[in-house]
Amino acid sequence: MINSIKISTFTLQIHLIMKPKIINPALLWEYDLETFNYDKSYKIVIERVLQLGNLTEWREMVRYYPKEKILLTIDWSAQLDQRDKDFSRFFLNSGFVNAS
Repeated sequence: MINSIKISTFTLQIHLIMKPKIINPALLWEYDLETFNYDKSYKIVIERVLQLGNLTEWREMVRYYPKEKILLTIDWSAQLDQRDKDFSRFFLNSGFVNAS
């Protein structure tokens, strides 16, 4: 039991330290990225990548955030227009994002 707690804590600590590395800092130009929390501010990151990101940034977003979290962000977002929402859902569900 203690070992599994240590492993879970260790895994959680690694995830908190990790940042999406390929996402262009220009997408988040108004934030201090040295202190930016990608987990707490996931809605901002997801919206920016969906609106302005390239394929590499989309792949990094999908690698970093669970697909369900991305889809929920698409559903509630006031920043994305309907066309962006429809395309984002289609693209994420199509599997094209991971195609070579």
